[in-house]
Amino acid sequence: MESPLPDAPPDGGPARTGPEPPGPRRLRRRILLLALVPLLAAMLLIALAVRQQTADLSRREHALVESAYIAAKEVELRNHVDIAMSALQPLYDTGRDDAEIKAEAIRLLNSFRYGSSAGDGYFFAYEFDGRCLVLPHQPELVGTNLWDIRDRDGRYVVRTLIARAREGQGFFRYVWNKPSLRQVAPKLGYVVGLPRWQWMVGTGLYLDDIQATLDELDRQGRVHIWTTLLWIGGISLLALSLVAGSALALNLSEYRAADAQLQSMARQVVQSQEYERAHLSRELHDSTGQTLVSIKLLLDSALAELARQGRGAVPTALSKARTRLDDALSEVRHLSHRLRPALLDTLGLPSALRQIGEEFAEHADLAFFMRLRGTQTELPDAVKTVLFRITQEALTNIDKHAHASRVDLRLLFHRRGVRLTVQDDGLGFNVAAVQDDPQRGIGLRNMRERLAAVGASLRVQSRPGATRLVADVPRATVTRLARLERAARSHPF
Repeated sequence: MESPLPDAPPDGGPARTGPEPPGPRRLRRRILLLALVPLLAAMLLIALAVRQQTADLSRREHALVESAYIAAKEVELRNHVDIAMSALQPLYDTGRDDAEIKAEAIRLLNSFRYGSSAGDGYFFAYEFDGRCLVLPHQPELVGTNLWDIRDRDGRYVVRTLIARAREGQGFFRYVWNKPSLRQVAPKLGYVVGLPRWQWMVGTGLYLDDIQATLDELDRQGRVHIWTTLLWIGGISLLALSLVAGSALALNLSEYRAADAQLQSMARQVVQSQEYERAHLSRELHDSTGQTLVSIKLLLDSALAELARQGRGAVPTALSKARTRLDDALSEVRHLSHRLRPALLDTLGLPSALRQIGEEFAEHADLAFFMRLRGTQTELPDAVKTVLFRITQEALTNIDKHAHASRVDLRLLFHRRGVRLTVQDDGLGFNVAAVQDDPQRGIGLRNMRERLAAVGASLRVQSRPGATRLVADVPRATVTRLARLERAARSHPF
């Protein structure tokens, strides 16, 4: 039989009315919820803040790299155009405007080439009315009026370049055909004007390599952002597990510790970005070296042409340029990392090393000895170049710092690979201190980076009277690079 008072207590006390007050379990749930919600909100806000800050840093780095690339390209373009104008100036200064002198100028412009990519480094020329005079990779357009031609973005190319030339000189970014790729690519052009002839003369550098670098930076930035978010997500899950397991274990001190940890992670992200920026800066520095020898040959050709034509004294500007070029060549020869050493192609690695060692010994007035051991095998170009450059850098350091009287160079071919050893009897140095000091040891760091780029290693041992540098290239690295070079020669495009 049903009780008429279902809520009456069994002991006959007063009946309970209204909602049941929360028990310990419900209270713990509410406190846990109050602990979890702020934690989740904080983690979400921190993740969003870190993502925003990292994205902003990536954009700033993107802009910095692009501006540095463009600045380097502008300097290179000015140098190329200065070379061309130094060759054209004697023709222009004759005061003649006839077809014969202009034809000679066109011939010179068509003969100028620079750069390593086939056909990409060329000069162009237009009359101020838009008629094409020089366009080596598209000779079918020579004689055509290209005043109204536009690039894929709708920009007027020729008329804008002519406008810059009428102002004296100027730069312009546009999209144009790249001969080596056989497709259009972004390009930075630089032109100067020849007002009396009503000519615009210039050249340009393609910027697709810049875009590739920027795309790689963007990709790395996205990877870092997602890595940071995953770290934050993992830490958040860990924190939630700890809160759920202990119910009320999360307090203010733990929150501050978690916040400090997240700030430390953010600093690590920024620091990694700075390291990458420093590395990219070194790469940019190496990639901006220029082949001054070609400039010297062009100047010698221009001077010889003036002498053959018997036009009197050589212009002062050309003489000064020739003298300054000789000075520049002697200063930057040891920094020309990208250029292929001619000695390697003509003599091979052992002979090239012996020759630069003997030249160094004669210059530094010390004794030089070289030993070649093992069965000599043909090495890939990359390995030969890096060992040649390592030797150059080592000899330069000996000349600057060691005060040595003897240098021993050994090149060993063995079954595990190739080993290069450079040893001197100089003052020696503290290897660990030099490596840890950011202001010193730039040469050693450059050598390590060069060897690491081809999968090789460097060991340095030094004490007073004996400093030894050992570069080891494993056999697997030699085989891999040789295979890649053979594939590149078989499929150049």
